[in-house]
Amino acid sequence: MFSLLELRFLGADSILKSRFINAQNLKENDITKMVIENLHNYLNGETPKYDVPLKPCGADFFKRVWVSVQGIPYGQTRSYKDIAKSISYPKASRAVGVANHKNPILIFIPCHRVIGSNNKLTGYACGLELKTKLLEIEGVKVDKKNLSVESIESNLPKLAFKGIK
Repeated sequence: MFSLLELRFLGADSILKSRFINAQNLKENDITKMVIENLHNYLNGETPKYDVPLKPCGADFFKRVWVSVQGIPYGQTRSYKDIAKSISYPKASRAVGVANHKNPILIFIPCHRVIGSNNKLTGYACGLELKTKLLEIEGVKVDKKNLSVESIESNLPKLAFKGIK
């Protein structure tokens, strides 16, 4: 069984790079077809299915953050502090930011939905311009002048840490 390990945007022309377990070269298979279909649907404003099996590599803390981030509903945002609280590290907001920066599977682990507790857009490995575009695709209203979103809808029970498989 193949699982997606990494998906990144490289350079300004948004070339996608993917690495797969037990795959030497990127070949068309069921996983690549699902990735392409999910990305196509997402970029066309459809709520994604996210049915691609993921296996991100990283420290246990990072994995806990990524599981929590996957619980943020499409079209909503959460703060770094919300994520830190959801994984029982309430003072680890900065560490959550580091984990998001190291996120190897962009969009499928939607770290672009994580913002500052003051509703400001802060760091994104591919830049704030792309973070803004991804949030806008999801219908989040972004104030481009102040790089902020209108509000954070808090629904922390949906972010409860469920464990790492």
